[in-house]
Amino acid sequence: MVGTGGPVATFSVWDYVVFAVTILGAAGIGLFQAIRGRKDSSNAEFLLGGRQMTAVPVAMSLTASFMSGITVIGTPAEAYRFGAAFWLFGFSYAIMSAITAEMFVPLFYRLQITSAYEYLELRFSRPIRIIGTTMYIVQTALYTGLVIYAPALALNQITGLDLWGVLVATGAVCILYCTLGGLKAVIWTDVLQMVIMLAGFVAVIARGAVLQGGLTKIWEDAGEGGRLDAFDFDPDPLKRHTFWSIVIGGSIMWVSIYSINQSQVQRYISCKTLGHAKMSLYVNMVGLWVTVSLAVFSGLTMYSIYKNCDPLTNKDIGMPDQLLPYLVMDILAVYPGIPGLFVAAAYSGTLSTVSSSINALVAVTVEDFILPVCRNLTEKQTAWMNMGLSVLFGALCIGMAGVASLMGSILQAALSIFGMISGPLLGLYLLGMLSRTTNSVGGLVGMIIGLVLTLWVGIGGQIYPPTDDKTNPLPLSTVGCNNTNVNHTTIAPWTSPVPTQPVVRPPLADSWYSLSYVYLSLLGMLTTMASGLIVSMMTGGCKQDKINPDLFVKKSDLLCFNWCSKSEEPELKEKEGKEFYAGGDDLPFKYPGGMMADVEKVTRF
Repeated sequence: MVGTGGPVATFSVWDYVVFAVTILGAAGIGLFQAIRGRKDSSNAEFLLGGRQMTAVPVAMSLTASFMSGITVIGTPAEAYRFGAAFWLFGFSYAIMSAITAEMFVPLFYRLQITSAYEYLELRFSRPIRIIGTTMYIVQTALYTGLVIYAPALALNQITGLDLWGVLVATGAVCILYCTLGGLKAVIWTDVLQMVIMLAGFVAVIARGAVLQGGLTKIWEDAGEGGRLDAFDFDPDPLKRHTFWSIVIGGSIMWVSIYSINQSQVQRYISCKTLGHAKMSLYVNMVGLWVTVSLAVFSGLTMYSIYKNCDPLTNKDIGMPDQLLPYLVMDILAVYPGIPGLFVAAAYSGTLSTVSSSINALVAVTVEDFILPVCRNLTEKQTAWMNMGLSVLFGALCIGMAGVASLMGSILQAALSIFGMISGPLLGLYLLGMLSRTTNSVGGLVGMIIGLVLTLWVGIGGQIYPPTDDKTNPLPLSTVGCNNTNVNHTTIAPWTSPVPTQPVVRPPLADSWYSLSYVYLSLLGMLTTMASGLIVSMMTGGCKQDKINPDLFVKKSDLLCFNWCSKSEEPELKEKEGKEFYAGGDDLPFKYPGGMMADVEKVTRF
């Protein structure tokens, strides 16, 4: 009987068919884009889709890229165990979209960059660009390994699908269409995968509503179980989720993900006009709202069904990330093919994120490491290099899945990775965009201090997880289980049962290491900016008389919204022969011919 514990059904033949068709469909889109674009194998076409993409598909790709299998599996489990506070990230998405669209998009679009880290060389110096790119590669490899491993593990233990077989298959499919189709294949595949992800959530909610007697009953059960008490205005920064931590810390965290992360930047700069680029972020905001709403309500549906028999406490499953797969096999197995659709939804999220990561890793490697050194490569050589790097990074991401298995709760671990690395990077970009005083020495020292601080807190929090009084898990019961191993109301553990919490906790464990993971980006950003400004002033600031004004945020950026513009390219003023200085370099730069070239944006003389 549904919701009373015990083993659940396994995959049927039709489930395997639906799952396989979905994965093959994703690969088919990549092959179609490869055949369609076989006449144009240029570097710009492969990495940026020829800068001819429009707002809606790019927006869906932006949403799918970070609404991964981790979101499909992790967010409902979060709502089930901790309540609907995760819904408050909707405020963060709105703030993030406005800041990214009105500050970062005009800047990157004006400079016509391919790699987001080109800006660091233009504003500071080449060593800082190399450091920024390296930080991104490490962050993306770790995150992508987590994205591949965690859903595969959860689904393996529920559905019986072979773990490493699925891991390798996932990587192989991504490598196939990334290698052959480039960014266009990634974006259009993301569109399909986004639809499948949403369909998976709708299937869970619809079936749950039928079983429980309507959506109103689900909402009432969630309220009685304390799952709707989302607005906690406690200013304590050590509490895992409060209104302030999610809206303030969460906004900075998502800005760091969308504004300077190559996977996202590469999408909106592929748009054919600045208006399309900005609009893609606002449409993406709506997509994020819809996705997180469906994910959280799926978690509330799960609580309504299991409010009297928690599968985790009852030992029916071994980790929180298996909750939603367990629910799916429990309530949807009577409809052959529907569990397969859900598994396809989880893997669609995985495919979209992995393919985005591979394409972005290729872009930064080519633009930041290879082309500055090997300037005479032909288009054919560059095309083969792009495909070879796609295979290499695909294999690397599969290999990193083993490391990711040690990270604990997948949703928090994934966001913590971004906080630890992207926060200091965001502070460096803001220093460059907003302050003319900051020089290369200050920027570099500030970023290093911010990175050391966030790594110290973040890794400490992984080793010594916060206690229940900071994470606030909600009560779960097993009184209604048929074959329960525990017959009393209890509290679910905070994280997946990976490292056992040490008996002896150092003094910092309950203070410094307990800082909410959502604040990691804010901590890194503020530390980098403060220390960077101080060091810059101590070392004389920017000594150049001329600094390229295009490297800073302009008032016109905040007002220009050229949705109706007829121009295919952003308007750039003629700068032939005019000298500008990059912020941290001693040699002047000039623009060639009034419009930046695709690869060699500026030339020294």
